[in-house]
Amino acid sequence: MKYLLEHPVTAVIGTEKYKCVVEWRHGKFIVDEPEATGGNDLGPDPYTLLLSSLGTCTIATLRMYIDRKGWDVPQIGVAVNMYQELKGDKTITVIDRDVNFSSPVTDEQRERLIQIAKICPVSKILEGEIQIRTFAYSDGEEKNKHTYTNGDVTVAWKPDLCKHAARCATQLPTVFNPAVKPWVNMDGATSQEITDQVNKCPTGALSIEKK
Repeated sequence: MKYLLEHPVTAVIGTEKYKCVVEWRHGKFIVDEPEATGGNDLGPDPYTLLLSSLGTCTIATLRMYIDRKGWDVPQIGVAVNMYQELKGDKTITVIDRDVNFSSPVTDEQRERLIQIAKICPVSKILEGEIQIRTFAYSDGEEKNKHTYTNGDVTVAWKPDLCKHAARCATQLPTVFNPAVKPWVNMDGATSQEITDQVNKCPTGALSIEKK
């Protein structure tokens, strides 16, 4: 198993309703709820982010395809919205995606571009099988700590925070193996490889101790 993103997207909320600060690989942005639902509308709401993800993935995928074909389409626009309806005891979500091209395309090109839009990566995620796994932990929860070193770097492991040992085992199995004791083999990879993997730990169970 390998994660799509090298570092997870993180979000934090305090007491200000309902301002969330999202951190991604190159910076931060604010997500908020509209005023109608008690927020201050300081940033896009979660539904807007979801639709933005689909819309931007769609037009980026179309741009790649159009450029590869050498077609003269200077600009591609998209409008995305959704609604939900109850059918029996099941809620059905319908997303409408309207793509607009700034210059004329033939009927054959239009039909092909519709098919390409349908297979953009985010479309495939939304229309595929999705499983959401949730883990919860608290700061200060750890009761003990173990350290492992190769003389160059030292890895600290807090087992009370460890929720994802299998991730390390699949991404760097020469170092991390939950089936043996000790489960961290500091001779199994370079110090940089170990550091890079440890820095991906989403819970803080693994960390590099400063010298």
